[in-house]
Amino acid sequence: MEIMKILLGVLFTLIFGGALGMGLAVAFRKFSVEKDKVVEELEGALPSLNCGSCGYAGCSGYAEALADGSDTDLTKCKPGGQSCMEAMGAILGVSVDASATKLVAVPHCMGNNEKALKKYEYAGLDDCRAAMTMFKGFKSCEYGCLGLGSCIKVCPVDAISKTDDGLVQVDKELCISCGNCVDICPTGVMKMIPFDADYYIACNSKDKGKTTKTNCSVGCIGCKICEKKFPDGAFTVKDNLCVIDYNDKDREESRAEAAAKCPAKCILEM
Repeated sequence: MEIMKILLGVLFTLIFGGALGMGLAVAFRKFSVEKDKVVEELEGALPSLNCGSCGYAGCSGYAEALADGSDTDLTKCKPGGQSCMEAMGAILGVSVDASATKLVAVPHCMGNNEKALKKYEYAGLDDCRAAMTMFKGFKSCEYGCLGLGSCIKVCPVDAISKTDDGLVQVDKELCISCGNCVDICPTGVMKMIPFDADYYIACNSKDKGKTTKTNCSVGCIGCKICEKKFPDGAFTVKDNLCVIDYNDKDREESRAEAAAKCPAKCILEM
């Protein structure tokens, strides 16, 4: 008798489960919305990295916004580059200017464990943002690379890695220009510069020269030698820090001379 009750219970459960499954299948067919063909084509044109550089949670969100017209900017997918923009333009039947210069992320700092002074020994979470909550980081220079790798965690293509001397480095060939590392860097040391740049300033300090020199032996001291003696190099010192105007082309020779004369040797070739 007990066995019969058990068998009936199992049979009832199977019947009920089957009926429920069929009901769900019918409901799914009846109420499901067929995906827009244009959205599917746009998703196919996008790189499917879901990096968020376009401002949406993923490639599908961007594709849907373009398809329904709520967003008309076809240049937001930096990782996809020119070919992606042109493909989406062809799908939507619009022209797109995809001539923008490709950018690459570069950490503007040489202040490694040997060259940069520390305020204290950090033993907290392996995260730059966490370190910055403790007296603005463990380095005397509050503008430098902390090397804990917050940028590494958000890079969708593993283009960033730690160095043996306490910094991070970017493989420019792998970088997709998403800018996630720039957004998360608490010191602002990660910057986007043209992929084909010849030189960059490997410093981010805005402290006065004397303070910078005390904190880091390779920091820019704002001496203006590059700006005054090599005007063709498109150098400008702003807030005690040298910057390069990359809109000025064909400056490689002058920049090379400036790099050789830089006291801190912080003008580096790409």
